[in-house]
Amino acid sequence: MKSSLVIYAVLGMGLATPSLPGQVQRGEMYGYLLFDGERLPWEFNAGFSMYVAAWPLLDHYPGHDFQTGLPSTWMFPLHEPGQQPKEECYTDIEGGLGWWRDTRFPTTTPKFIMGGVGPNFSVIANGPGYGAGTWEEERGLYGVVQLSPWLLFPLDGLNLKQGVQGELFGYGYLPLPLMDPKPTTAGRNVPTGNQCWTLFLNTANFKGPVAFFTPYFWSRALLKNPQWAGKLLDTAPSDPNKAIQMETQHIPAVFSRSRDGTWFARLAPTLFPIGPSGESVLLHRHTVYTRAALWDRVRRWFEGGPPADGLIQASASATQRFRASGGSTWAFFPPGVDRKQAAPLAWGSFASFVTPDPLTLGIRWNRELTRTTGRLVRLPEFFRLASDGDKPRWVVVSAEEVPDELGLKQYRFETPKEPPQPPRTTPEDPESCWKKPGPVAGPFKARLGDGSVVTYYWYRFADQPAMLNADLTPEEREAVQQRVEKLHRAWTKDRNYLPPPDFGPLASLDPALIVTPPRGLEVGYVPIAVRQELEKRP
Repeated sequence: MKSSLVIYAVLGMGLATPSLPGQVQRGEMYGYLLFDGERLPWEFNAGFSMYVAAWPLLDHYPGHDFQTGLPSTWMFPLHEPGQQPKEECYTDIEGGLGWWRDTRFPTTTPKFIMGGVGPNFSVIANGPGYGAGTWEEERGLYGVVQLSPWLLFPLDGLNLKQGVQGELFGYGYLPLPLMDPKPTTAGRNVPTGNQCWTLFLNTANFKGPVAFFTPYFWSRALLKNPQWAGKLLDTAPSDPNKAIQMETQHIPAVFSRSRDGTWFARLAPTLFPIGPSGESVLLHRHTVYTRAALWDRVRRWFEGGPPADGLIQASASATQRFRASGGSTWAFFPPGVDRKQAAPLAWGSFASFVTPDPLTLGIRWNRELTRTTGRLVRLPEFFRLASDGDKPRWVVVSAEEVPDELGLKQYRFETPKEPPQPPRTTPEDPESCWKKPGPVAGPFKARLGDGSVVTYYWYRFADQPAMLNADLTPEEREAVQQRVEKLHRAWTKDRNYLPPPDFGPLASLDPALIVTPPRGLEVGYVPIAVRQELEKRP
């Protein structure tokens, strides 16, 4: 057998520091699961929704190097042919369920972030008070406005109830005309649009709109690049044909070389949900909308017409039909191997994409190479680097095929001991926008399933810090306040807004995040997190 080390060297993938036989080295697994579906008509360009499975990808939290998303998407602006920006202008809404290196208080249960990305990552907003930069030099920390009076959005991301095992998490973004378009931006002669891209959820214990990106979050880039006017998400429609993938940036793995030069690997215990049929349902009802789904009725309401009930009209939507033809770029990265040259896993030997129905995407598992326990399936752990023609590939092997002296079978993947994460905080300066005009009630505490405590206050909607940093005059903020009060009176949290899934069950949010406004603050006020920290144990 040609040694695996030689295979790497022949293909220009030599290990920088070859290990001694039997020496365990730590590396990682990285890559994407790629999903495939039919193209959707371009006129369905006013947002999207989908149902994604929520589950613990690993059986232990592997430390803050861990960054991986569950199935998600990238919603880019839609441009007319030939109207795309001539220079690089990457901007979108991404995020979703997952784990990130900057998550302060992680568990094996995923969290949700909004993931707004301004042009070329100049600004990033993940939720109210959560984004890029520092409070002294913010780059998106004020980009998201809290809209719901019933749901608290923590500074570390939106928590799901601990213990999810494949339940469906429904979410999407649709624009609301909460603000008016402006001919100027921050005093400059460049326009800002009025699209407030709003996060809607459909979960077991909360339904409805949560928060929205301010138009200024996008248009602030026009101050340096006025040629992008009309091409960003404050104004531009959304592209209905989005990539839907599962982005895996880091799953721990260990490697060892036998005496004859053969490389073996072990993957940290990796889990997927599985149903009674032996298949994993990962994605359901990816739906895109026209403005008739919600925007048009809300606009007429705000202009003096009849109230809009908030129900997103299925008649103004198109739902993508999936194909069972996805793929995988999962690959192992031993120490010293460049990511562009790493050998892939033989994914097709133990998994294949299926469509249980045309609107649902899943995976069928090779039962001989995987192990099911309850509602979760455990993927193969042991692999050997083999030759596939002139290319190397990691093939599945049983534990019995791995030589004992390599140390892989004895290795234990554990949560590393890390120093306690510092609190997430907001400015305490009495002259800051957090204090002037400041909250009207609080402080209150919410104890979350991730072990953290969130301190929050109630602010008048228009006086929350994100609204004070949305490039609005006092009169403009007051106009938004009046519109939001209409929503608070008419749109409750206990009925469907997004079209419901064809099957369930739905995932639940952390119950501690469901809040009740104090008496007298039921309309026009919102909960704002100001601090999040690990709960102090006696």
